[in-house]
Amino acid sequence: MSEYLILTAMGPDRTGSVSDLIKLASECDCNIIDSKMALYGVDFTLIMLLNGTNKAIHHLESKLPAVAHELELITMMKRTTGYKEQDFVHHYQVEYAGIDQPGILKAVTAFFATRNIDISSLKSEINQKDNHMSAAIQIALMEETSIEQLESDFLQLCEQFDVQGCIKKIQTNLF
Repeated sequence: MSEYLILTAMGPDRTGSVSDLIKLASECDCNIIDSKMALYGVDFTLIMLLNGTNKAIHHLESKLPAVAHELELITMMKRTTGYKEQDFVHHYQVEYAGIDQPGILKAVTAFFATRNIDISSLKSEINQKDNHMSAAIQIALMEETSIEQLESDFLQLCEQFDVQGCIKKIQTNLF
């Protein structure tokens, strides 16, 4: 029977660290179902969804602490109860940009949460030199939603924060 494990690792961005973690997963006979990696200054973060037999997952869980220590990584693992691919009907990219203001990301994520809209991916950045921020959020809709009304409401929110925004249809939920 297949088991699932979410593995998160973060630490210094050094050449080969991600490769070493993927090598460990492979050596333990685990498959990588999904993964995302990002750089944050001089550090990186990697998140992977793995699956394998109970023995394979246990083997990885027991070997990871030593590998993480060697690579100076902080790691966290969580077993999960399976993987269910969602049958989303539509995927959209939501973007906004402007001068950074406290609370805008909170307001935007709350905007979607109050409408029961799933956020598939979120990336936001601030240029510290000119305080200009931008964000790209992917949303997935499971049922018919008036995209025209959603976009109108979103643009009103953008006006409140004096930022430019748009929502555009995309073909996938991958970032």
